[in-house]
Amino acid sequence: MSGPWAPDFFWREAQRLGYVARSAFKLLQMQKQFKLIGAGASVLDLGCAPGAWLQVACRSLGPLEKGGTVVGIDLKKVNIPSHHCDSRVKTICADVMNLRKDQARAFSPQGMGFSVILSDMCPIVSGITTKDAALSCELGKRALSLAIGNSSCKNNSEFLDSFEDDTSENGVLRRGGNVVIKLLESKDTAGN
Repeated sequence: MSGPWAPDFFWREAQRLGYVARSAFKLLQMQKQFKLIGAGASVLDLGCAPGAWLQVACRSLGPLEKGGTVVGIDLKKVNIPSHHCDSRVKTICADVMNLRKDQARAFSPQGMGFSVILSDMCPIVSGITTKDAALSCELGKRALSLAIGNSSCKNNSEFLDSFEDDTSENGVLRRGGNVVIKLLESKDTAGN
Protein backbone atom coordinates (compact mmCIF):
# COMPACT_ATOMS: atom_id res chain seq x y z
CA MET A 1 0.00 0.00 0.00
CA SER A 2 1.36 3.43 -0.89
CA GLY A 3 0.18 7.03 -0.86
CA PRO A 4 -0.64 9.45 1.96
CA TRP A 5 -2.67 6.89 3.93
CA ALA A 6 -0.12 4.08 3.79
CA PRO A 7 0.53 2.39 7.13
CA ASP A 8 3.65 3.86 8.69
CA PHE A 9 5.75 2.76 11.65
CA PHE A 10 3.38 4.29 14.22
CA TRP A 11 0.31 2.71 12.64
CA ARG A 12 1.98 -0.70 12.68
CA GLU A 13 3.22 -0.17 16.24
CA ALA A 14 -0.28 0.85 17.38
CA GLN A 15 -1.67 -2.34 15.88
CA ARG A 16 1.04 -4.44 17.52
CA LEU A 17 0.38 -2.90 20.95
CA GLY A 18 -3.41 -3.18 20.71
CA TYR A 19 -4.26 0.50 20.14
CA VAL A 20 -7.02 1.29 17.68
CA ALA A 21 -5.14 4.26 16.15
CA ARG A 22 -1.69 5.79 15.99
CA SER A 23 -3.03 8.88 17.80
CA ALA A 24 -2.50 6.91 21.02
CA PHE A 25 1.18 7.82 20.79
CA LYS A 26 0.41 11.57 20.93
CA LEU A 27 -1.34 11.17 24.28
CA LEU A 28 1.17 8.62 25.56
CA GLN A 29 3.96 11.13 24.90
CA MET A 30 2.08 13.96 26.64
CA GLN A 31 1.23 11.68 29.56
CA LYS A 32 4.86 10.63 29.94
CA GLN A 33 6.08 14.23 29.84
CA PHE A 34 3.36 16.04 31.81
CA LYS A 35 1.60 13.35 33.90
CA LEU A 36 -1.79 14.77 32.90
CA ILE A 37 -3.88 11.84 34.12
CA GLY A 38 -3.32 10.58 37.64
CA ALA A 39 -4.54 7.45 39.38
CA GLY A 40 -8.30 7.62 39.95
CA ALA A 41 -8.79 10.69 37.71
CA SER A 42 -12.04 11.56 35.98
CA VAL A 43 -11.43 12.11 32.27
CA LEU A 44 -13.67 13.59 29.59
CA ASP A 45 -12.56 12.73 26.03
CA LEU A 46 -14.23 14.97 23.42
CA GLY A 47 -14.17 13.58 19.89
CA CYS A 48 -13.24 10.14 21.21
CA ALA A 49 -13.57 8.11 17.97
CA PRO A 50 -12.03 5.67 17.26
CA GLY A 51 -11.00 5.22 20.91
CA ALA A 52 -7.20 5.41 21.09
CA TRP A 53 -7.24 8.25 23.64
CA LEU A 54 -9.86 6.32 25.66
CA GLN A 55 -7.36 3.46 25.80
CA VAL A 56 -4.46 5.64 26.94
CA ALA A 57 -6.63 7.49 29.46
CA CYS A 58 -7.89 4.24 30.98
CA ARG A 59 -4.38 2.79 31.25
CA SER A 60 -3.25 6.02 32.92
CA LEU A 61 -5.88 5.65 35.66
CA GLY A 62 -3.86 2.82 37.15
CA PRO A 63 -5.27 -0.43 38.53
CA LEU A 64 -9.03 -0.92 38.65
CA GLU A 65 -9.06 -0.67 42.44
CA LYS A 66 -7.69 2.90 42.19
CA GLY A 67 -11.01 3.94 40.65
CA GLY A 68 -11.44 6.73 38.17
CA THR A 69 -13.57 7.11 35.08
CA VAL A 70 -13.20 7.92 31.40
CA VAL A 71 -16.17 9.33 29.48
CA GLY A 72 -15.86 9.63 25.71
CA ILE A 73 -18.21 11.75 23.60
CA ASP A 74 -18.38 11.66 19.82
CA LEU A 75 -20.82 12.30 16.97
CA LYS A 76 -20.37 8.67 16.00
CA LYS A 77 -21.28 5.69 18.15
CA VAL A 78 -17.96 4.45 19.48
CA ASN A 79 -17.44 0.90 20.61
CA ILE A 80 -15.17 0.74 23.62
CA PRO A 81 -11.94 -0.97 22.53
CA SER A 82 -11.34 -4.33 24.19
CA HIS A 83 -7.61 -3.73 24.74
CA HIS A 84 -6.45 -1.27 27.41
CA CYS A 85 -10.04 -0.40 28.47
CA ASP A 86 -12.09 -1.71 31.36
CA SER A 87 -15.40 -1.03 33.12
CA ARG A 88 -14.32 2.54 33.96
CA VAL A 89 -14.78 3.62 30.32
CA LYS A 90 -18.10 4.63 28.81
CA THR A 91 -19.00 6.41 25.59
CA ILE A 92 -21.84 8.73 24.68
CA CYS A 93 -23.06 9.57 21.19
CA ALA A 94 -23.67 13.34 21.18
CA ASP A 95 -22.77 16.54 19.35
CA VAL A 96 -20.29 18.45 21.51
CA MET A 97 -21.22 21.68 19.72
CA ASN A 98 -24.74 21.37 21.17
CA LEU A 99 -23.80 19.86 24.53
CA ARG A 100 -24.55 22.14 27.47
CA LYS A 101 -22.13 22.32 30.39
CA ASP A 102 -24.73 21.00 32.83
CA GLN A 103 -25.25 17.97 30.59
CA ALA A 104 -21.50 17.32 30.38
CA ARG A 105 -21.14 17.77 34.14
CA ALA A 106 -23.91 15.21 34.71
CA PHE A 107 -21.68 12.59 33.00
CA SER A 108 -18.95 13.12 35.62
CA PRO A 109 -18.72 11.22 38.92
CA GLN A 110 -21.23 12.68 41.39
CA GLY A 111 -21.77 15.54 38.91
CA MET A 112 -18.61 17.23 40.22
CA GLY A 113 -16.84 17.77 36.91
CA PHE A 114 -13.72 16.24 35.42
CA SER A 115 -10.08 16.42 36.49
CA VAL A 116 -8.88 16.05 32.88
CA ILE A 117 -10.49 17.14 29.61
CA LEU A 118 -9.07 15.88 26.33
CA SER A 119 -10.15 17.11 22.92
CA ASP A 120 -8.99 15.28 19.84
CA MET A 121 -11.93 16.64 17.85
CA CYS A 122 -11.30 17.11 14.16
CA PRO A 123 -13.58 18.57 11.49
CA ILE A 124 -14.34 16.68 8.32
CA VAL A 125 -11.22 17.64 6.40
CA SER A 126 -11.81 19.42 3.10
CA GLY A 127 -8.19 19.69 2.03
CA ILE A 128 -8.36 23.49 2.16
CA THR A 129 -5.91 24.04 5.00
CA THR A 130 -7.11 27.48 6.09
CA LYS A 131 -10.74 26.32 6.16
CA ASP A 132 -9.85 23.12 8.00
CA ALA A 133 -7.78 25.04 10.55
CA ALA A 134 -10.62 27.53 11.12
CA LEU A 135 -13.10 24.71 11.71
CA SER A 136 -10.62 23.04 14.03
CA CYS A 137 -10.34 26.31 16.00
CA GLU A 138 -14.14 26.38 16.40
CA LEU A 139 -14.04 22.88 17.86
CA GLY A 140 -11.16 23.92 20.10
CA LYS A 141 -13.08 26.97 21.31
CA ARG A 142 -16.01 24.74 22.18
CA ALA A 143 -13.79 22.37 24.14
CA LEU A 144 -12.30 25.33 26.02
CA SER A 145 -15.76 26.75 26.73
CA LEU A 146 -16.94 23.41 28.12
CA ALA A 147 -13.76 23.08 30.19
CA ILE A 148 -13.40 26.50 31.79
CA GLY A 149 -16.69 28.24 31.07
CA ASN A 150 -17.10 31.91 30.47
CA SER A 151 -16.18 33.28 33.91
CA SER A 152 -12.50 32.43 33.51
CA CYS A 153 -12.18 34.38 30.28
CA LYS A 154 -13.46 37.87 31.13
CA ASN A 155 -10.94 39.42 28.75
CA ASN A 156 -11.87 36.97 26.02
CA SER A 157 -15.65 37.24 26.29
CA GLU A 158 -16.01 37.68 22.52
CA PHE A 159 -13.96 34.54 22.02
CA LEU A 160 -16.37 32.33 23.97
CA ASP A 161 -19.63 34.29 23.54
CA SER A 162 -20.42 32.38 20.35
CA PHE A 163 -21.97 29.69 22.56
CA GLU A 164 -24.88 31.87 23.74
CA ASP A 165 -27.19 28.92 24.38
CA ASP A 166 -24.81 27.72 27.09
CA THR A 167 -25.04 30.50 29.65
CA SER A 168 -23.46 28.62 32.56
CA GLU A 169 -20.51 30.59 33.87
CA ASN A 170 -18.56 27.60 35.17
CA GLY A 171 -16.98 24.93 33.06
CA VAL A 172 -16.79 21.21 33.81
CA LEU A 173 -13.05 21.14 34.59
CA ARG A 174 -12.24 20.83 38.27
CA ARG A 175 -9.92 23.39 39.85
CA GLY A 176 -6.31 22.34 39.21
CA GLY A 177 -7.33 20.08 36.33
CA ASN A 178 -5.67 19.60 32.96
CA VAL A 179 -6.90 20.33 29.43
CA VAL A 180 -5.46 19.09 26.13
CA ILE A 181 -6.90 20.47 22.89
CA LYS A 182 -5.64 19.37 19.48
CA LEU A 183 -5.83 21.95 16.69
CA LEU A 184 -5.07 21.62 12.99
CA GLU A 185 -2.49 24.06 11.69
CA SER A 186 -2.37 26.10 8.54
CA LYS A 187 0.11 28.70 7.32
CA ASP A 188 -2.08 31.30 9.09
CA THR A 189 -2.00 29.54 12.47
CA ALA A 190 1.46 27.89 12.55
CA GLY A 191 3.90 29.26 15.08
CA ASN A 192 7.22 30.70 14.00
